[in-house]
Amino acid sequence: MAGRAGNRRDSKHRVLRRGESIRADGKYQFKYHINGKPHFVYSWRLEPTDKLPVGKKPCLSLRELEKQIGYDLDTQVDPIGKNITVEELVQRYLMTKTGVKHSTRTNYNFVQNLLKKEPFNSRKIATIKTSDAKLFLIKLQQDGRGSSTIKTVRGVLRPAFQMAVDDDVLHKNPFAFELATVIVNDSVTREAITKDQMRKFLKFVHDDNVYCKYYEVVYILFHTGMRISEFCGLTLKDIDLEKRIINIDHQLQRTANMKLIVESTKTNAGTRKLPMTEDVFRCFQAIIEDREKPRYEKMVDGYTGFLFTDKEELPLVAMHWEHRFNHMVKRYNEIYRIQMPNITPHVCRHTYCSNMAKSGMNPKTLQYLMGHSDIGVTLNTYTHLGLEDAAEELKRMEELAEARKELEKVKGEAPVSQKIFRVV
Repeated sequence: MAGRAGNRRDSKHRVLRRGESIRADGKYQFKYHINGKPHFVYSWRLEPTDKLPVGKKPCLSLRELEKQIGYDLDTQVDPIGKNITVEELVQRYLMTKTGVKHSTRTNYNFVQNLLKKEPFNSRKIATIKTSDAKLFLIKLQQDGRGSSTIKTVRGVLRPAFQMAVDDDVLHKNPFAFELATVIVNDSVTREAITKDQMRKFLKFVHDDNVYCKYYEVVYILFHTGMRISEFCGLTLKDIDLEKRIINIDHQLQRTANMKLIVESTKTNAGTRKLPMTEDVFRCFQAIIEDREKPRYEKMVDGYTGFLFTDKEELPLVAMHWEHRFNHMVKRYNEIYRIQMPNITPHVCRHTYCSNMAKSGMNPKTLQYLMGHSDIGVTLNTYTHLGLEDAAEELKRMEELAEARKELEKVKGEAPVSQKIFRVV
C-alpha cells in the first residue's frame, strides 16, 4: 500500500512509483528498459500541478513523461527513435536508396546541403507537427526558393518521415499534405511554340551559313519528341535505316565532375522504338553520311559510335545542344523584328507533343511515343489546347455531320462513322 513503511517519498511526502527517484539536485528521474537497455527521462516536476522551480525551463512533469512513454510502448512506438533529428532521419532514409540514377543522387545531395543551412534540420522529429512542416516549406518560398526546389525538398522529407512511421517511431507523417495547398506554384511552364514559329525557325536554321549544319538535329527533335539526353545517347547501332526505326533504351549524361555516363531511360516507359517519318529518315541518313569517323571510337560504359562528338572526340551532351539552341535563337532575334521565344531541346519535345495532340492522335499512342510512364502527363498536353483549337475541332465535326447527312440521302450508302481520335 502507498503508506506502507519502506516506500520512497519525495519532499512533499508523495510516494514514488517503481522506477521513479529524486537526484541530489532535486530533479525527478524515471528509469525504464527497452530490449534490456536502461533509459531515463527527467523533470523538475512530479505532477502536472507542481510549480516549476524558479529559473528552470518549462518541461512536462515526470508523470506526463511516464504516461507518454507508456503510450508509446503500448502502441509499439519506439520512444528512443523519436529523439533523432531531421538530419539524422534524412541520412538514414537516403541510405536505403541504393541503385538510383546519377541525377537522382545529385538531387539528394542538393536537398541535404540545403537542409544543413536550416534550423529545421536539427529539430527532433518527434517535435515536428504538420503545421511545423507547412511553415517550414512556406519559409523556404519566402526566402526565395522556387516551387520546383521546394517540391524536391518535400520529395525527400515526406518519404523520410513516412519511413519513421513505418518503423513505429512516429504515429503520423507531418508532411502528408497536398503541397499545392501550402505554397504558390511559381514554376515557369515550358510552352510549346506554334507550328508557324517552328516552320520559321527551321527555315532560318536551314538557310543560315553558320547553323545549317545543325538543321537535321533541330528537325529530328521537333519531329520525334525525344528527350535530349536520349538523342545524345544514340549510337550508329540505334539507328536502323533499313527498318526505319530509332531504338531508345539508354541516355547519355555528364556528371558534376565532368564524367560521361550512360544510364537507362528516365522511366521504364522511356525504353521504346520510334518509327521514322520520311523526313526524319532523310535527316538521320544525312547525319550518318556526314559523320566523320574519329581516330578511335570513344567508349562510354560499353557504348560506342555516338552520332556527334566534340573537338576531343568525346560525345556531345545535353549542355552542348542547350548552348547551340541559345545561340541560334539569339541570332534569329538579331535579324528579325518579330522575336522568337526561347527555344530549347525540351521545347522541341513539348512542341511535338502538342502538335500530335492537336492533330487528333490517340493519347495512348502519344504516351508511347513520348515515353511517358503516366498517361496523366500526356493528357496534360491536351489541356493546353485553346480557343482556336476548339473552334477548329467544332468546325471539323460540323463538316462531318454535313457529310453524313448528304450520304444518308443516297440509298445504299452506309453512314460515315466518327472516331474521337484520329491516329496519325
